[in-house]
This record gives sequence, structure tokens and C-alpha cells, in this order.
Amino acid sequence: MNNSTSKNGKIAALEHSFAHWEKTKDLIDQLIDIILNYRQSGHPGGSRSKVHILLATLLSGVMRWDIRDPGRRFADRFVLGAGHTIPLVYCTLAVLNEALRIKHQQTGDSRYQVRDGEDKALYWEHLLGFRHRGGLSGHAEMQGRTLFLKFNTGPSGHGSPAAAGIALALKRAGAQGVKVFVLEGEGGLTPGATHETANSAWGLALDNLIYLVDWNDFGIDDHPVSNSVYGSPTDWFASHGWRTAGTEEGENWQAITRLLVETVPGDEAEAGSTGKAPAAVWFKTRKGRGYLKYDNASHGSPHGRNSEKFWEIKGAFAEKYGVSFTNFGGTAPTDAVALKKEFRENLEAVIRVLHQDQDLVDYLAERLVELGESVPEKIPAFRLGRSAGKRAKGSKGAKAGSGSPFADPRLYDAQGYPPELFAQAGQMRANREALARWGAWINALGAQEYGQPLFLASSADLAGSTNISGFGSSFGSFEGYGWYERHGSEEGALLPQEITEFANAGIMTGLASVNLSEDPARDFRGFWGTTSTYGSFSYLLYGMVRLFSQLAQDCDWRLGKVLWVAGHSGPETADDSRTHFGIFAPGVTQMFPRGQIINLHPWEFNEVPVLLAAALKQDAPVVALHLTRPKIEIPDREALGIPSHFEAARGAYVVRNADPDRQRGGTVIVQGTSAMAAVIGILPDLAELNVKIVCATSPQLFALQPQSYRLQVLSEAERLDSTVITTQARWLMHDWLYTRIGEEYALSSDWDDRWRTGGTLEEVLEEAHLSPQYILQGVKRFVDSRPQRLARLQACAPEGVRQQADSSVSNRRSMGSYVNEVIAQISRRNRRDKRGTQPQSQGQLP
Repeated sequence: MNNSTSKNGKIAALEHSFAHWEKTKDLIDQLIDIILNYRQSGHPGGSRSKVHILLATLLSGVMRWDIRDPGRRFADRFVLGAGHTIPLVYCTLAVLNEALRIKHQQTGDSRYQVRDGEDKALYWEHLLGFRHRGGLSGHAEMQGRTLFLKFNTGPSGHGSPAAAGIALALKRAGAQGVKVFVLEGEGGLTPGATHETANSAWGLALDNLIYLVDWNDFGIDDHPVSNSVYGSPTDWFASHGWRTAGTEEGENWQAITRLLVETVPGDEAEAGSTGKAPAAVWFKTRKGRGYLKYDNASHGSPHGRNSEKFWEIKGAFAEKYGVSFTNFGGTAPTDAVALKKEFRENLEAVIRVLHQDQDLVDYLAERLVELGESVPEKIPAFRLGRSAGKRAKGSKGAKAGSGSPFADPRLYDAQGYPPELFAQAGQMRANREALARWGAWINALGAQEYGQPLFLASSADLAGSTNISGFGSSFGSFEGYGWYERHGSEEGALLPQEITEFANAGIMTGLASVNLSEDPARDFRGFWGTTSTYGSFSYLLYGMVRLFSQLAQDCDWRLGKVLWVAGHSGPETADDSRTHFGIFAPGVTQMFPRGQIINLHPWEFNEVPVLLAAALKQDAPVVALHLTRPKIEIPDREALGIPSHFEAARGAYVVRNADPDRQRGGTVIVQGTSAMAAVIGILPDLAELNVKIVCATSPQLFALQPQSYRLQVLSEAERLDSTVITTQARWLMHDWLYTRIGEEYALSSDWDDRWRTGGTLEEVLEEAHLSPQYILQGVKRFVDSRPQRLARLQACAPEGVRQQADSSVSNRRSMGSYVNEVIAQISRRNRRDKRGTQPQSQGQLP
């Protein structure tokens, strides 16, 4: 039997199901209408126009999935690119799960039972919580009862790169035949992210990525999309090398089914005929189909509650299926309890139609079980956890695949790292070079011990420039994974990406969301992702990392991590001038809740692997590594009398203490390569000023240290008597700026609230007032004004003090009395210093 005959046979067999699909579609339509009517919020138009597409995809067999257990690792994935049309998914799952619930109640057969159904199945009762806190979200989220969804979506275009990342993880893991379906409207295809993804998906040979395009020609505004955007979905995707196919009959079961069966690869042989190209399948539809409100008018505006139009649609359904709706034709109750009662009863009225049709219940339940059983338990080509191959020579004997590689303590033991990861004192090395060595080592470890790279890496055509290329490079006897796919091999770890920062971030976050563990709630099996660009372009990565952070916060499954590399950051990118300076833009890496990201600011080569080990050991899903371009001399820390680079793991460490037998000048907190390099060069001069110098490498890691250590580095008194030196913008040091007065003395690249220009490194540092001479002058000014500073603090407390004291202190007393006590402590210590008496121990509270 040839392939064409086989597909015709599938289509013919499915024709007998079309009547069931039609009635199921009617039930979903009504549930969509009802939840939007009573909530008076949501998107009816696109939700209705996609019902045919979604149902045919779910029930035709082109998608292998198991509604009973959405965590099965070899099931196909679904991403709702048009995340605003989430009512479509909620109502579809409600109908399908109800069919299983009925059948399980009738038979007691466990085949119809949803795994952890009490907590994970979405039933029609849950529709009552649509767009309410603790209920069903207003856009698509991968959590709780909607783990069917495989990424958080809603912002237009954001689902595209995430879906590509999911497809990449599956391909790189050898999950042959496992596909990713993305349902999107043409409005969501217009953002640049989608065009970046279209380019990337072809270059990465993602033939397991299938776009389902609802082509209805309308968005939100009152004009057709075709009046603004040239061409058709075929033009939009074929020009990027994708396979495309479509139908003008997007509401015809026969046309839709034939299109899906003929386009979506059904087995390994068909997948081999795709030319390694992704596919876009489009369906011409009408936005607002059957809603009596069409096109852009139906986008995000339901009919008024219990309006004439709403009841008119319900009347047609009631007549067709013999349904009686509560308060049919009446105005909505004004009492909230009565309104919710009516809402529930009208949902029940629709669901009762399913209960009364045993043939439909039997069909849906049996079909869903059949689809679930089509998901393979094993895939011969699956590579995660396999023994190391020929590329992974040099294994030291650990069993490949024995446990999750991300639980291996060697990843986080910086003091046990190979000596090749560290530079010798006196060498001239850029801190970005350390990332390359560490990346080569960690993927070599993964290859030799677990048969997989631990990181897949991408950059905006800057892999070598930002040194992220190290993740594909050799280390020791391991020859390196090299480039991935069309430029490399299917076993590569370095993606050959172009200038596609947004897509790169989305691909890496999508990749990290794929957990191929047999028990995804317990452990993570997959890949971590990393991507880089200039620090000044960090904003291009933020949108996708933000969504990933939200997903990681609430998802029921364990996810991977994303390493965000802000390369060429700070004024050190002098030669490229201010268009490329990373002074303000890296601040987007701080726009997350606490615990969701760890920012790392190593100032020299040897601090990079130390900080990475410390940060990746934590639970935070995102780590932002800020690196700089120029080579600097690796300090001889022992000769200088400063702590080891391993102390960087604590987030802050004391570079030089003030002499307790002399009048103190205050505390200076330093962050950034050129700032710290300059400070190291003028240590003898700073010693004359008797300031305490603290190197700040990560506010998040510092916050994780015991309180005793935090107070040893920065006592409460020292925080109030401190300022900062930073190569970035002053505002970005807000974690280390403890008073407004201290901020007045801060030395930063934006000292005059102007963009810097450009030139040589020395010229730009001079302009930024961060040369050694300017730093010395600034610190001297800070020291000389100490009596006035402390007097002002005492006079204006608590207004002049940022409430960043430890909660243990803040909870004991008001901030005002606390500040006054600390100021008094400083004054007493000053008097003791003048008398030459021993001060109270550093960090001791008043």
C-alpha cells in the first residue's frame, strides 16, 4: 500500500466521526459563549473561529497526546500561540474530560480515569472561575488543570519562539516523531518574533514543528489585516523555506482533515521526506463564526450580559438539542449569588446534552483512550541518558545516565573544578573568556558522564564574540559538540543563529521548559539553555525570559534553567560607542520578583566559574551573567592581601578593612570590571583614606548568606555610612545603596545623567569619571564629608534612609528610632577611635 492510499484510508475512516465532531463543536461553542457572558471579559471571536481546527487536530490522530496524563514525555506538545483564545482550550478540555468522567463512572474502568484528576483535570465546573483569582487565567498558562498547554502565552508573537525551543529540545534529545503544534492567528504572525522564529526553525531543521494558522483576516482594530500585511500564509512561511498547505474551507471537516492528514508527518518514513523543514498549515475562517458579532468587533468584546444577541444564539442551540436555559431571554440577576447560580445552571444545560448522548460519550471516551495509547513509551532514537558515544572519549568511569545530570554535585563545587578553568595571577584575561572554558568543561562533563550536553547555546551572531561558543568547544579528551544541524550535526550544542535576540531568548526558554523525565514533578531531564548578546541589547531578551519566570513560579513540573549572558556590558564597550554600551539596559535583568533571577557581576576571570557554580545550585530559574570585553591583569590576591576568588560565591566580600585604630572614612561598595580594577590599582591610596572596601558580585547570592556573614561584610552602621562605585548606571545599584545621601556620593557611569559617547577604553572611563584618579577623588570627597553626611542622616531620619535593613532589625523597632541608634553607635565609635580605644566588634548591633 503506497503512502497516498494509506492517507486516503485514514481520511475515509475519519469521515464517520464528523457527526460527533460537529456536535462536540456545538457544545464547545456554547460553553465559550456562556463563560464570556457571565464574566463579561475575554475573547469570543478567535476562540470560536479556531474550534474546527483544534478539534480536528486533537481527534484526527495527527497529534499523539493523552488527555489523561499530559506529562507523558513522548506525547506531542501543544502551544496556544494565540493565548488570548484560551476559552477555546478551557471549553474543549471541559467537554472531553466530561466524556471520560461519565464513562469512568459508568464502567469503573481505569482506562477512562484522568491521572490525579481531582487536581489536574479541567471539568465544566471549573469554568465558573474563568478570569477570577485562583481560577482559570485570562490567557494561556501551563499549570494545574491546563498542563495540556506547554508554555505560557498571550503576548502576540511570544508563543512562536517558545514552540521552536520545545521542538528543538525534542529533536536534540532524539525524541523522533514527537511533534509540536502551534495554534496561531495571522495577527500573531506579524510581530518580528515570528519572523525571527521562521528563519530559525528552518536553520535548526525543526521538521517536528507544525503551525496551525487561523486565517480570519482581522485583529483588534477596524481594518482587515490584508490591508496592512501583504500576501497569504503561504507567502509568509514558504519564503522562509517552510512546507506550506492550506484550505479556503476552514469550517469544513472533510477539507480540514484531509489537509492535516496529508501535511503532518505520520511516521518516521514521512518525517524523512520533509527536507528537515517545519510546516505551516492554514485554514480560512471567519472571526466570530456563529457569534452574531464578527471580525474585529468580536475580538475582545463579548455580547452584553444576557443581551438579546446572547439569547438568540442560545435559542438556536436550545431548539437544535432540546435544551432549556435558566432565565432564557431574561435580564441578568443583580445579586451576585443569583447570577452565579444562573451561570452554573446554564453550563449544566449544555453539558447535559453530552450526558444524554451515549453514542457521543462512547465515541469521545474511546477515541481519547485510543489516542492516549498511541503515545509511545519508548523511542529507539532517544538519546538522553545514553552512554557516551565516540565524541565523549575520556570518561572517568561514572555510569552514563545514572541519575539526573543536574543533580551531580560536581556542577556546583567550584573548588573541585579542573584547574584549567582558572587563570594564573599576572595573566591578561577578559572575564568573558572564562565563560568559554566553563561552557566547554560542563558540556564535556555531560558528554562523558551522561551522554548529553547539559547546555544548548545560542547567540545573536556573536557566539565567538561573547565567548558562548565555548559550549560547543573541546575540553580535554572531549572533542566538543560543535555547531547544531544545518551548519553542524544533529548532535551539536551550539545553534547557528543570526541576529535574532528575541527568538533566541524564546527558543532557550522553550527548550528549558521541556522535561523528558518519566516523573516530571520529581526531577528534570532535558537541557538547560543559554543565550547571549550585548548588555545594551538585553531588553530584546526580557519578554520571553519574563514569561519563563512566571511559568517556573507556578508550574507543577520541574523545569530547567536559562543562563542569560549580558556580554560586552558596561562602558568597557568603549570602541563601539554609546549605541552599544550596556550601562542602563542590563537593568531589565532586575525586573523580576525575588527568587526568580540571580544576577552575577564577576569583575575578573576567576570569579566567573565560581559565581556560576553558586548561582546554578540555587532554585532560581534564571541566572544573568554580566561580562565585559577588555582583558585585565589577573590579580595576585595573596600578595595584595585580598580574599580568594572563591569568596565571590558569597555575593559580596571584604576586599580591605578599615584600620580600627584610625578615624574611619566609611564603606565603599564596588561592582564592575573597570571599577574594581581601578580600585585594586589604588589600594594604597585608599588605605590612607581608611575606607572599608567591599566587592559586590551578586545581591541575590549575598542575601542567601547567613546573617552573621552579611553583618560581617556590611554591618548596619556601615550600610548607613556607605556609597557605591559601579560601571553601570547608579540606579542599578539600588540593592547596595542604603541611603539617599550615600547615593549622592556614588561614582557611576551616569554621574552627570547623560549618555556616554565613545572612544578608547581609557577615554570613556575618563568621561565616566571612573578612571583611577576620578575614583580616588570621589572617595576622598566621600570621606572628607563624613561628619556632614552623618549629621544629615540623623537630622532627616527616617526619610533619608531606604528601608533596606534586615527584617530582624526592622521588625523590632520603628525605622526612625533604629536609624538614630545606629547614628549614635557611629558617633560613639568615632569618639573611641579618636581616643585610640578598641571599638565594638564589626557587625554588632547597638
